Amino acid sequence: MAEGERAKYRNPVPTVDVIVERSGGVVLIRRRNPPYGWALPGGFVDYGEPLWAAAVREAREETGLEVELTALLHVYSRPDRDPRQHTVSAVFVGRATGEPRGADDAAEARVFPLDGLPLPLAFDHAEILADYIRFRRDGTRPPPER
Repeated sequence: MAEGERAKYRNPVPTVDVIVERSGGVVLIRRRNPPYGWALPGGFVDYGEPLWAAAVREAREETGLEVELTALLHVYSRPDRDPRQHTVSAVFVGRATGEPRGADDAAEARVFPLDGLPLPLAFDHAEILADYIRFRRDGTRPPPER
């Protein structure tokens, strides 16, 4: 495809997020950059990088934790999920040991109990965490049209 042809197409940008399970809750980061708020560790997929590898890398960069992925929760693609641009996020579930520490795009990283999540949550992460709670409770994932 010629460069001029490529410029006329606007495609969503692939991203990943990770629900890092820890005893007593999940790891969230406080975002250093807009949009501000608390979020799941995650970010943009590099060219040539598999989604699972991007998820492990982003979690490590933002929390200092080595994450072992255990499940793919769902893919979220609503065009307004990120106020900066249209993104499509593959959301993984994983586990890690050690103490999280904020780094890279994260000003802070902490473990929060699911019944005590901080506000505000960035992006659509409140919806994602509600889906995760349902998944842990009864094994159901969101339907494809969500």
